[in-house]
Amino acid sequence: MTDMGAFREAVTVWAAGGPGDPARDLAARLRVRAVVLLEGPSDVAAVGAVAAGRGRNLAAEGVCVLSMGGAMNVGRFASLLGPPGLGLRLAGLCDERERRYYARGWERAGEARQGFFVCAADLEDELVRALGETRVEELVRAEGELRALQTFLRQPAQQGRTAQQRLRRFLGTKKGRKIHYGRVLVEALDPERVPAPLDELLAYV
Repeated sequence: MTDMGAFREAVTVWAAGGPGDPARDLAARLRVRAVVLLEGPSDVAAVGAVAAGRGRNLAAEGVCVLSMGGAMNVGRFASLLGPPGLGLRLAGLCDERERRYYARGWERAGEARQGFFVCAADLEDELVRALGETRVEELVRAEGELRALQTFLRQPAQQGRTAQQRLRRFLGTKKGRKIHYGRVLVEALDPERVPAPLDELLAYV
């Protein structure tokens, strides 16, 4: 059965220089109306978890949540999927340091500077702050990684950093950890504590 995963794959091939017709055909068949452009899979996991917690099936709504493999690719994807290409509504979530890439990408696609939402530092920082350090440590313990966290915290490079900074850094120290905790941390949030950038993104699409 044709699904949104096939559309994401076709778009990724198109962005890499492949043919665009498969993406166009799938967009029409699936009635895709909007695309959420994200840096990587950990952001995809977080957005998916927030949507599921609100009872939303984004794919069924015609919203494609897409990992671009890096924020610097946003211009290419925005041009293919926005007004110059498929004419889809563009949305995005980015770190503060990536704001300029998204702003340029939106401009390149002829979009007004709306629809992308900026995390204060990054998404992990937003989630740690929303939950609090104690709750994040409880979740790490529940996931069986307390010893790994304690070892990490003893490293000389972590001394002098705040607890929030250390936890944020820990989430990115092992392949797949950011993706895993993107879902775990979001699912642990009270609905009213969802970070503003995530909340605003879901409201936008």
